[in-house]
Amino acid sequence: MGCAERHFPAAAAAASVAGGGRPAGRGGRGGVGSGRGPTRRAARLACGAPSPGGGGGTMPFDFRRFDIYRKVPKDLTQPTYTGAIISVCCCLFILFLFLSELTGFITTEVVNELYVDDPDKDSGGKIDVSLNISLPNLHCELVGLDIQDEMGRHEVGHIDNSMKVPLNNGAGCRFEGQFSINKVPGNFHVSTHSATAQPQNPDMTHVIHKLSFGDTLQVQNVHGAFNALGGADRLTSNPLASHDYILKIVPTVYEDKSGKQRYSYQYTVANKEYVAYSHTGRIIPAIWFRYDLSPITVKYTERRQPLYRFITTICAIIGGTFTVAGILDSCIFTASEAWKKIQLGKMH
Repeated sequence: MGCAERHFPAAAAAASVAGGGRPAGRGGRGGVGSGRGPTRRAARLACGAPSPGGGGGTMPFDFRRFDIYRKVPKDLTQPTYTGAIISVCCCLFILFLFLSELTGFITTEVVNELYVDDPDKDSGGKIDVSLNISLPNLHCELVGLDIQDEMGRHEVGHIDNSMKVPLNNGAGCRFEGQFSINKVPGNFHVSTHSATAQPQNPDMTHVIHKLSFGDTLQVQNVHGAFNALGGADRLTSNPLASHDYILKIVPTVYEDKSGKQRYSYQYTVANKEYVAYSHTGRIIPAIWFRYDLSPITVKYTERRQPLYRFITTICAIIGGTFTVAGILDSCIFTASEAWKKIQLGKMH
């Protein structure tokens, strides 16, 4: 029994009768029993024989079988008004979330952390200080800066990298100076101690324009106390009173996206005002800045969201939104069809 007879016995018999008792495939041209008819082609496919003009004994490999997104003809789908509304809302929601994530991806994030260490080990144990203070009722020749600390430093009348600018036609003075202090507890103070002749009633009312330590950081995303005393106004205080500013200095590191680090210092401040007398009974006021260093370092690091995380988030947004919208649309459509069937049942 041939392959065609095994698979299609009825078709083979009919072809034999129609062909005058001849086997299918040996008939004349154009006859019903011709080997080129539909029956012969069906038999050939059933036996795995190649079609005429084929190049092998098996069917060619079809890569499309790996398609998991099989397409449904449009005439088998049914659009609805509810589905259209949900689709539009879904697209708008995806657009909103996408723009929000894109803004977050472009924006640079500043992350802060705390640790115990001396960040600027190359500074030689020094901290740069910038001071700008105005004393509107004290002559410039009487104003001086004194520095002392627990390492034994005691400097009276520091003048390096400093400048005195007369105010109020010489009646006042603005002192500007840049100097360095050791990384140990100590103080620096503005006073008349370095003057050749001490005034009878020195007026220490003042305005502090700037007091900062280390590098100047001008970063919008970091709001710290880098110039906590900036703008301090003591013009209405007792002219003969001394002022104590007690500072707690906190080392701060700022690292940008390129890895470059800048070293600055924040500080907290507490102050008190009092009248001090010398051993001779005279009042000698001064403006004291007493400082101590915190062992805790604050580090700010610029970071940007990695690209793979942004892509993952976008895929989650799109896939999750479409899935939820599809479930919602399916529930609404199923409920609508069930309601229609109920209504039809009531009519009958």
